Amino acid sequence: FFRLIALYFFPAEGEEVQTIPFLQMDEERLLFDATSMPDRDWWAALWPDPRGVCEKLGVTAGETVVDLCCGDGCFTIPMATVAAKVYAVELYQYLLDAAQEEARKAGLSQDRVVWIHGDAMELAKLVPNVVDMVFLANTFHGIPEKARLIAALATVLRPGGRFIVVNWHHIPREETVVLGEPSGPPTEMRMSPRETAEAVEPQGFALRKVIELPPYHYASVFEKKHSVGA
Repeated sequence: FFRLIALYFFPAEGEEVQTIPFLQMDEERLLFDATSMPDRDWWAALWPDPRGVCEKLGVTAGETVVDLCCGDGCFTIPMATVAAKVYAVELYQYLLDAAQEEARKAGLSQDRVVWIHGDAMELAKLVPNVVDMVFLANTFHGIPEKARLIAALATVLRPGGRFIVVNWHHIPREETVVLGEPSGPPTEMRMSPRETAEAVEPQGFALRKVIELPPYHYASVFEKKHSVGA
């Protein structure tokens, strides 16, 4: 199948997005032409306080969390200092390696994170236990098979558990400036909170709240229904 990952790679405004067959993709290859992997300075400028974001989203002690498409661990590490356990799932091994190295530098206890190299669409095979929360940041807008992904994550999320989607606000890309440059996905790919809810709620979830994450993001917090029609 064809998989579009838009967590890190953002084409310029108006540039056509090219997908690559999964089985032909080199993990070290950039997904889009004329783009690059933002470095940690870029992430630090965009998210100067990831631990504060986790607290604002209500990550609590004792919870088990899936950090889906965790990348190089921007949120995984601060999340793991609070939650009982984090399952960090990433398709690209080199990003998972980078995340593990950052966790080592941060002195994070090895038993707080389970590092998982695999496809998010196969979560039921990757995560051994039902969890309290699934977290997905900066990615949802670029997933072509949203219903399939939600069905996959629902298999590992307990009834009443939370699915938290962090998205770029649907504002022009030229207005979302990081380190002096327009950043984020193309304007036409961005999703409003309403559009996010319209994609998620029909899959057995209820929107509980939308949390502002200035300057450019919001988080939609969904609860998995206990039964159809709940």
